[in-house]
Amino acid sequence: MTSPLLAGRALVYSYGNTPALRGVSVEVGRGELLAVTGPSGSGKSTLMLCLAGIIVPDAGTVTFAGEQVNAASEAERSRLRRTRIGVLFQFGQIVPELSCAENVMLPLLLSGVRRRPARTAALNWMERFDVAELADQHPGEVSGGQQQRVAVARAMVTEPEVVFADEPTGALDQLASEKVMTQLTRVARDSETAVVVITHDPRIAAFADREVVIRDGLLDDADPVAASQVASGTIR
Repeated sequence: MTSPLLAGRALVYSYGNTPALRGVSVEVGRGELLAVTGPSGSGKSTLMLCLAGIIVPDAGTVTFAGEQVNAASEAERSRLRRTRIGVLFQFGQIVPELSCAENVMLPLLLSGVRRRPARTAALNWMERFDVAELADQHPGEVSGGQQQRVAVARAMVTEPEVVFADEPTGALDQLASEKVMTQLTRVARDSETAVVVITHDPRIAAFADREVVIRDGLLDDADPVAASQVASGTIR
């Protein structure tokens, strides 16, 4: 049996009196691309926030590389996201005052890497996503698809073991969406990075090795593969 890189077990989370997760269990292995799908408001993004250590579940456990993330301090979880976990949000959330290269460099600079090697690493990742020529331009000077590829390069620049992508192509047209996902998938395969994509778009979910469906804060029992893996504790 292969141990998963990342696993959430019986996760429960509520916003006040409104339950978002009601006992969800999910796992992902190294180099695997997992799609988490479901209707709006089903709990997909909350699941990602718990798995990434951004929020702490009310109940249940999150383990990453054998360590219990939900038991770690906020500072420890923040350090984990700077070094071993990448997070990509729907609109990229890149800083408009910084150049594209500076945006990609940011996680490295926050981790204490000196500016010159940080820029070298940033340009390398921008090259892999075909945006190196935009290094000294600002986000407002480039297209939405280019901004999102810059954001993907920033999520990958620390060479994380897992990347979370929350509706990563929601603001893009079909062609730009496919280009971002094709590049993200290729780079993840090359680096054996696990990727968890939160999406409601079946075209994006089609890039994944495996799909789990969340409805009303629960894992959809209609997904027999996911259900059997949760029951057995195995991964694909």
